[in-house]
Amino acid sequence: MTGGPARGLAALLAAGLLLGTGACGPKPAASSDQPLKVAATFSVVGDLVRVIGGEHVALTVLAGPGVDAHAFIPTAGDAAALAKAAVVVENGLGFETWLDDLYTAADSQATRVAAADGIAPRAGTGEETGEADPHVWHSATNAMAMARNIKAALAAADPANAAAYQTNTDAYLAELTALDGWIAEQVSALPAERRKLVTTHDTFGYFAQRYGFEVLGSLLPTSTEGASPSAQQVAALAQAVKAADVPAIFGENIGANGLLNQVAAEAGVKLVATLFTDALGAPGSGGETYVDMMRANVTTIVAALGS
Repeated sequence: MTGGPARGLAALLAAGLLLGTGACGPKPAASSDQPLKVAATFSVVGDLVRVIGGEHVALTVLAGPGVDAHAFIPTAGDAAALAKAAVVVENGLGFETWLDDLYTAADSQATRVAAADGIAPRAGTGEETGEADPHVWHSATNAMAMARNIKAALAAADPANAAAYQTNTDAYLAELTALDGWIAEQVSALPAERRKLVTTHDTFGYFAQRYGFEVLGSLLPTSTEGASPSAQQVAALAQAVKAADVPAIFGENIGANGLLNQVAAEAGVKLVATLFTDALGAPGSGGETYVDMMRANVTTIVAALGS
């Protein structure tokens, strides 16, 4: 795909803002007195790195809380972070369409690890046939797989602290296992006919797959970049919401919800306050960490659809 991020990066290069980093060979692993420098592409994988790496990692998150990573435009500072990093943790599955160009432009020698490696992808929606849905983190079991991948990458880059990364991962996997069980318990209180989701863009496929929901529809495809629904699509979604007899549809924290508000008005249902989808929330939002995000989303969804 092409769009805003690619054009932004091209402009950055044309303006000569990227620092002359120069290839200096592979980045060294962390020493006992210096933490491992890690760059994470967006806030969700950044939080997983934070938990697993702990004090042994110096973390930079490129697309931070509340930032839509689909449409993220890198800066010279982001290029500098990649140039200095020993490890770059990305989601993978085509989520960060801007990363390849940024990595090349920064002349980065960092090891790249895709946190979603090994997770069976579901088909996404969009203009490109065969496009995979990258939003794997909305299933807590997928987050466990992501955590294991991150742990392996950190341990390989910094073997001196491999035991600490393993300890942190074991504790986090126990927390994610408890989270997965809690989500299933909360959802079980919701009648099956109410487990239907309408959101701004197609981001809850893995959540629906894991926890027994149906994605009734969305205004935008799997990626939000460059997409704009037609009036006919808005009207059709409103009719589908009416026919499904659901009490609420859901906005997101990464963009405007004006058209979804129109769908809600036409269908005669309420638009519920934003869910955390492709980014964590800012401090004080209730979605500052991955676990917080999942708990907040489930609480909001169950309360709104059960009313």
